[in-house]
Amino acid sequence: MPCSCFIIPNDVLTKLSKDKKLTAELRKRMVDTVSISHELRELRTQAAKLTSVAAAHSTGLVTLAAAPAVTVYDCKTTQTLPGSPVPKPKTSSDASAKRAFNQTSKVAQFYKQIFNRNSIDDQGMTMMSSIHYGMKYNNAMWNGTQMVYGDGDGSIFVDFTRGNDVIGHELTHGVTQHSLQLAYTGDAGGLNESISDCFGSMFRQWSAKQNVNKADWLIGRDIMGAGSKKKGFTCLRDMADPAAKHCLAPQPTKYSQITPGMDPHYSSGPPNLAFCTACKTLGGNSWDEIGQVWYHSLTGFGPTPNMTMKAFAARTRQAAHTLYPTKAAVFAAVNAGWTKVGL
Repeated sequence: MPCSCFIIPNDVLTKLSKDKKLTAELRKRMVDTVSISHELRELRTQAAKLTSVAAAHSTGLVTLAAAPAVTVYDCKTTQTLPGSPVPKPKTSSDASAKRAFNQTSKVAQFYKQIFNRNSIDDQGMTMMSSIHYGMKYNNAMWNGTQMVYGDGDGSIFVDFTRGNDVIGHELTHGVTQHSLQLAYTGDAGGLNESISDCFGSMFRQWSAKQNVNKADWLIGRDIMGAGSKKKGFTCLRDMADPAAKHCLAPQPTKYSQITPGMDPHYSSGPPNLAFCTACKTLGGNSWDEIGQVWYHSLTGFGPTPNMTMKAFAARTRQAAHTLYPTKAAVFAAVNAGWTKVGL
C-alpha cells in the first residue's frame, strides 16, 4: 500500500463525491482531488525510499544550516510543483503565502525550542511550501520533500493553510520520514498518522499557550467550511473522543477494533486516545513530559519501519522511566493512556 499522507482520507473525499445533497461542482472537486492525489502519493513513496537509502549509506551527519530557511511558492491553481517563488512571504499580501511562511517558521521554532531539533531532518533542511495547488484542491500533504496546500472548495473545506495543526501534522510526517521511517500499512501506518496528529495537536496547543485541559484536542477544526459545519462536522478527528459523531472521519477507540487493511487515518484512533489520555492524566502542557516521551520514542532509536503499536507502547513506557526516573506520575500517565485503549 503506497503512502497517502494527506490530511483528508481518500474515502472521505469519495464519500462526499457521492453525496447528492452537495452540488455537482463540489462533488467534482472531491473526485478531482482523489485523482490528482495519486501522482502526489507516488512522489511521497519514492522520497521515503530515497531517505531510507541515503540514511543507510551516510558516512556521518552534516548540518546544512544552523536554522532552516523557510520558502514559499505559488502554484497559481496549477499542478506544477513547486510553482513560482513568493519573494517576501512574511509580508505578502497573499494571506495563504503569509500563513504558510509564518506557521512553518513557528513549527521550526517549536521543534527547536521544545525538542532541540533543527528542522525536519535535524540537519537544517529547508522547509518549502507550495500554496494554491490545483483548482480548489481539497487536501494538504507532505510529499516527501515539501509541503503542498490546496485552497479547498470553499464549502466543505477552506484554505488548508488556515489549520496550524494541519501544518504541524504534515510536517511531522517529514520528521517521521527522517527518524523512525514508519511504513504506511498495518500498525506502523496507524502509528505514522497518530504521531503526526500528536505533534500537530501539541503545536496548536503550544501556539495558543493552552494546557491539556484548555485544549479542545480537535484535528482540522480550522479547515472545516460552512458546508461541513451545516452537516454537524466540527473537525476531522477528535483525539479525546475519536468515535464522536462531530468528526468527519470518526475512529475506533480500542486497539482490538483495528481490522486488517484499515486506513491509517482510522487505525490512528487508539494511539491518539492513548496520547491524549496520558496528557490529561498528568496535566500541565502536552509538550512537556508526555511530549518528550513521544519524541524520544520517535527519534531516539533509529528506523523501525514495521513497528507495532504494542512495541511503541512498550517503548514509551520505558522512555517515561528513562527520562523521568524520579517522577512516577509520568510513567503512570503513559501507562493509563495505553491501558485505556487495550495496550
